[in-house]
Amino acid sequence: MCINLSSKLFVGSMLILCCAQSPPHSNGKQQVLSAVNYEIVDTKQNLLLGRFNPPEGFKRVACDSLSFGYYLQHLPLKPHGSIVKYYDGTEKQEAVYDAVVDMEISKRDLQQCADAVMRLRGEYLFSIGAYSKISFTLTNGFKMDYAEWMKGKRLKVSGNKTWWEQTAQASNTHQDFRNYMEVVFTYAGTLSLSKTLNSKSLKTLQIGDVFIYGGSPGHAVIVVDMAQNKAGEKMFLLAQSYMPAQETQILKNPNNPSISPWYKADFDEVLETPQWTFAINALKGW
Repeated sequence: MCINLSSKLFVGSMLILCCAQSPPHSNGKQQVLSAVNYEIVDTKQNLLLGRFNPPEGFKRVACDSLSFGYYLQHLPLKPHGSIVKYYDGTEKQEAVYDAVVDMEISKRDLQQCADAVMRLRGEYLFSIGAYSKISFTLTNGFKMDYAEWMKGKRLKVSGNKTWWEQTAQASNTHQDFRNYMEVVFTYAGTLSLSKTLNSKSLKTLQIGDVFIYGGSPGHAVIVVDMAQNKAGEKMFLLAQSYMPAQETQILKNPNNPSISPWYKADFDEVLETPQWTFAINALKGW
């Protein structure tokens, strides 16, 4: 439940590519970030809801402390000015973001766009002990429940067939969860995630919703915060990973720098983000 709050506060065993290929990257310096509005950005704060204040006239939507929305609003951020790192430690050259989520990713090219969305959802459910709700459908339709992984079962793959086999001891540490998610990232993507989420209208937009295009390539971004004014108009923040696998980032709004990184929810036909354009019917929820 959310209320307004003061603004201060598989196809076979093949890996499905989730995003359009990004330009080659190197160890060079990132392009200088464009000017930011310091009435919106508080560079000293390292939680999402502290770093970004809503634009003038808007109040942040407050969510119940056990909700997905609350979890996303309280995402830890790396210090202001941090550069997104790829899985191999090199730096992202495109200045498309205003902040970097402080969450480790493995040294494998796995946590791309839809994977980052599933990671956030899974981390939230793990954090509140809702282990039985951690479940993601693979591209071939296999429902991969974390409850089975906790029992020591592990996924076996042969061509387009998948099944569980008991190969480990029962365990439920955060590392167990991370190992589970790495397998999910290998065999799930935008194609599978878009089929399991529920289409919804912009009028019912809420934190945790996902703009997604299922394809190979496809893309997905997640709404991580929202604000509203007295007229009922909504604005929101977006987070994404991309390809190759990289740290999750809070996206700039390239079309309206004065309120960046906030996006208006009353767009007409398409939602333009720095690295993908989504149709108006691309919004889905859990």
